Amino acid sequence: MTRSEVINICDEFLLSTISKLYGLEEYRIGLISPHEGGRNIVYICEREGSKSKILRISYLNDRHLEDYLSELEYIKYLFNHGGSVSNVISSLNGNILEEISYNDQMFFVSLFEKAKGKMLVENNYMYREGAEITEYYYNCGKTLGKLHQLSKNYTPIHSRYNFFDKFNEHYIDELIPDTLTLLKTKLKELIKTLKNLSRNRDNFGMIHFDYNDGNYSIDFDNGQITVYDFDNSCFSFYMFDLASLWINGVGWIQFEPDPIKRRKFMDDYFNIALDGYRSETEIADHMLNKLPLFINTAIMENIVDTFEVMKNNENDPMCDEAFMYLVKCLEDDIPYMGFFSDIYSCDAPFELEEGNV
Repeated sequence: MTRSEVINICDEFLLSTISKLYGLEEYRIGLISPHEGGRNIVYICEREGSKSKILRISYLNDRHLEDYLSELEYIKYLFNHGGSVSNVISSLNGNILEEISYNDQMFFVSLFEKAKGKMLVENNYMYREGAEITEYYYNCGKTLGKLHQLSKNYTPIHSRYNFFDKFNEHYIDELIPDTLTLLKTKLKELIKTLKNLSRNRDNFGMIHFDYNDGNYSIDFDNGQITVYDFDNSCFSFYMFDLASLWINGVGWIQFEPDPIKRRKFMDDYFNIALDGYRSETEIADHMLNKLPLFINTAIMENIVDTFEVMKNNENDPMCDEAFMYLVKCLEDDIPYMGFFSDIYSCDAPFELEEGNV
């Protein structure tokens, strides 16, 4: 079922049913444009004098009831224990998740509080007036550190999937075309390295798995960050989210032509973010030293997600400049997403130009 078909079903049937389930009859419900690779139909629900809400309708058949319940229970746990996340709103029936069947198609419905503030992109990447941008770097780390600290004491009722349930040699063989033989080899080697790492309460637990400035809002009155979109959350290494935090920083310096200045900025940025992170929880130095490994893991997730999106949309495999850049970083063992390497061009950031091949 295509996205447009689902939207038509929403217009004709689902939204009226959902409005009754959640008491949204007097709300204006507007469709939110999807981000690239988005897997859900998302609406904003607004009414004068009331807090806005975010409605999510999931329809792809690669996840089940347990997956959605485990995600929503984790969000409730974080919120109830002081995590800065958008809370789940129960239906009038008291359910955090509603299942609606229509023409033999199952839809999973959830409602969330809208995060206070706005995304950076909505503010033209301008931080709040009167505050240094370093406050933002620090708060990014602090917010993430709080979530990880809470995860260290989290015991789920419905258990979310484990990183290795999805990222394993069999799935790589199944998903990645045989034409990318070297890439498949490198991905399997990466997975083997990750499997050989020790896993314990201090380095492995529930993580966001997509921590970036498109998945949190900032209150520009005080700088507080509120995190949402836990759709990909799973049990994995905390270092994966920290690698995402590092990747978040490249946008601030990606047009700088001098690689020495880029490296200096990234070191300073990440140290400030780590100070924020360590104000809430700890991470061992031997794990931090594996940052390049987990940046590569984030690249692997990006590549896998690209192929999954093509599969869900029934598209033939496509390899654009940005995709091939990531592939080359893995195939040629170029660390830090090539950000300090000759492969990188500030004129076409993170794209593989003909002259780079």
